[in-house]
Amino acid sequence: MSRAVIIPLIIACALFMENIDATVITTSLPAMARDLQQDPISLKMALTAYVVGLGIFIPICGWVSDRFGARNVFRTAIGIFMAGSMLCALSFSLSTFVFARFLQGAGGAMMVPVGRLVIFRAVPKHDLVKAIGYLTMPALLGPVIGPPLGGAITAYLHWRWIFFVNIPVSLLGIYLAGKYIDNERGGNAGRLDTLGFVLSALGSGLLMLGLAMIGEPHIDNSVVVTLCAVGAIFVYAYWRHANRVDAPLLDLRLLRIPTFHTSVVGGSLFRIGLGAVPFLLPLALQEGLHMDPFESGMITCASAFGAIFMKAIAQRVLARFGFRRVLIVNAALAGLALSSYGFFTHDTPVILMLAVVAFGGFFPSLQFTCLNSIVYADIASADASRATSLASVVQQLSLGLGVTISGMVLQASSRLAGHEHLTTRDFLPAFLVIGLFSWLSIPVTRQLPADAGTELARKH
Repeated sequence: MSRAVIIPLIIACALFMENIDATVITTSLPAMARDLQQDPISLKMALTAYVVGLGIFIPICGWVSDRFGARNVFRTAIGIFMAGSMLCALSFSLSTFVFARFLQGAGGAMMVPVGRLVIFRAVPKHDLVKAIGYLTMPALLGPVIGPPLGGAITAYLHWRWIFFVNIPVSLLGIYLAGKYIDNERGGNAGRLDTLGFVLSALGSGLLMLGLAMIGEPHIDNSVVVTLCAVGAIFVYAYWRHANRVDAPLLDLRLLRIPTFHTSVVGGSLFRIGLGAVPFLLPLALQEGLHMDPFESGMITCASAFGAIFMKAIAQRVLARFGFRRVLIVNAALAGLALSSYGFFTHDTPVILMLAVVAFGGFFPSLQFTCLNSIVYADIASADASRATSLASVVQQLSLGLGVTISGMVLQASSRLAGHEHLTTRDFLPAFLVIGLFSWLSIPVTRQLPADAGTELARKH
């Protein structure tokens, strides 16, 4: 098996482990709460702790990779994630469990962005689209497989096995990374931009924390607004700081590169829309159409088949039409597919729902493959680590915004209609909004040169 296949598969397994872990927990919260003698609402602090870990440590992942080597950091990140998993499995108090989830977040913050950096440096550019296709799968399959898997483990084994399963996978990942991944550095890492790290960590951490708390019944709205506002102030302070120093931790000057700008800015708009789907679609099927969790899960799983089919043809599609045309047309089609979920009713045939959701997996999967490939199209090797850090921070914030915005629209439409309980009509405005964000990415993509990413798209 070539390095262009084995290395992406190693990274994809780590990403899949992280995505599964993040989604199975939501299903198992009631059982965890009973064992830890806590209210399920209080246990959501563990979900928030994970997000905070991401927000603090993602900005520094690029510098750490340059300083210590991508392989060393990737293996260490898997080890930290595994240690957090073991601590989660062995936790018998809320405080221990929350700390363990924070530790997992710190590992995940390094694991996935550095994994992408490893692929960029190890895989030839003409194989990058194929390699990124393997990374797209876990991000799409995790939210689909996670909830039913978490329910099955909790029902037939014990919720602690959710975390014990990570241990053999982590050990295998550490071994394979040591065998197949080179410990490349991105040149001289230089001195750490300490002030930039503090400002970016506070800004992204507080913003992610505030976004994660929106809609929580036990959190006062003033607390949420304060967290988001203070986080935004630190982000602005970082922006001022980054424009004054020569080697900022997150180099905003990279956004002047058209391909990177499209991937980060246009991609963030697309991710806002898609980030809402794992939250909104199961809710619409269960609360709006009164399906049971199994029926809902089976329909949601159809998106995985669309994503798998995409991986087989992505390289040929890009070679035929080019990045610019594919990103524009595909964003329009993805927006239509996601918006169409809002038109599901009790009279909609199940086979039609399955077909629409399958297309709703195909188009976003192709878009992610394009965006995650073209982000490195014109990035010099010396700048790759800083590009990875900046892109990863924006990606995480945009995914969080998706859930927040769709939840606010859903709540507003239900209140305006005077409904005590959610109905199918309440979901239509929310799905239209997430489709709109896909379309909003098109004007950004139109700025790309027609031949952008030609080397990546060329078939070999």
